[in-house]
Amino acid sequence: MLTLTDSAVQVIRTVTSQPELSPQTGLRIATQNQTDEAGTLSLAVAEGPQAGDEIVEEQGARVYLEPDAATILDEMTLDASVDENGDVTFRLAEQAV
Repeated sequence: MLTLTDSAVQVIRTVTSQPELSPQTGLRIATQNQTDEAGTLSLAVAEGPQAGDEIVEEQGARVYLEPDAATILDEMTLDASVDENGDVTFRLAEQAV
């Protein structure tokens, strides 16, 4: 199952805790069907999970994984950082054993 670093938890909670958003808001990761790029994933803020999504929740940060994305990310860790301009970058890495 996908795991989240403490940095990712903090960034996800910041992005999804805006007052105008639903309490179930989280990040959704899904596969994209692009013929020229195999294995492309998209990440977007979602008001809640879609049917069949796997839900990863850590310390109040929610990530919804589309079924194919959940398979791809099964043994991965999601990390996040914010640069000096406030831009967020997410990175995936193999889980440490």
